[in-house]
Amino acid sequence: MRVMGVDPGLTRCGVGVVDGSTGRPLHMAAVGVLRTPADEETARRLVLIERGIEEWLDAHSPDVVAVERVFSQHNIRTVMGTAQASAVAMLCAARRGLPLALHTPSEVKAAVTGSGRADKAQVGAMVTRLLRLREAPRPADAADALALAICHIWRAPAHDRLRRARAVAHPEHGTTRPKGSTPS
Repeated sequence: MRVMGVDPGLTRCGVGVVDGSTGRPLHMAAVGVLRTPADEETARRLVLIERGIEEWLDAHSPDVVAVERVFSQHNIRTVMGTAQASAVAMLCAARRGLPLALHTPSEVKAAVTGSGRADKAQVGAMVTRLLRLREAPRPADAADALALAICHIWRAPAHDRLRRARAVAHPEHGTTRPKGSTPS
């Protein structure tokens, strides 16, 4: 499976592509960061991110796109930029009909380091080790994008089993609902 991980950000958007499957060695196909000028208007920055992601999709033909799920932050301006960049990545994947997975930062940290509270240095060190790299990808956004891809490769089989179980339980909706509840 080839997974493109996207660590969304308006100034720096990390992108990484990893090949692998559960129980097999992982291989980094590519890693980088899409950058936009802070003094550019937001709409223009989003266009630059969209073009960059489309170029990565063209160049690397991933099977799945894994994007960091936006979470609440104290700085509303930062979370807005992250959410906007995330939406662009999701749109690019959807436009191509690619499966999309969203993973929280703590899920990614736990999958890669064993602790959902790991810091950036620990994530970078484990990505370096797992992918057998000479040094940690820089900046941290690049390492985080690779960590997202690794997380998805390792968690995809469990997610697929859960999705299939829900579809069997409720084929008309593809999800399970508590007894007595009604569809929304």
